[in-house]
Amino acid sequence: MNKTIITVVGKDTVGIIAKVCTYLADTSINILDISQTIVSGYFNMMMIVDMAGTDKQFNTVADELEALGKEIGVVIKCQKEEIFDSMHRI
Repeated sequence: MNKTIITVVGKDTVGIIAKVCTYLADTSINILDISQTIVSGYFNMMMIVDMAGTDKQFNTVADELEALGKEIGVVIKCQKEEIFDSMHRI
């Protein structure tokens, strides 16, 4: 398995989840876990995905998701699981 953490943050608007999930489905990236919340009009979503099924490189996916985020008015970041775990170890 090739796990990646994807975060999406920004002002809540219609279609954020749909657009991000459509991109992931179109690139054969499987969502393993997802959590989302809206606080005072701000959208926050964290996903754990498996990139084993895609032919795209991690950097390509990260760049394309960042561009998608700009297009829909949110910030989308990708981190490989091992880097995310290292950064959040106490």
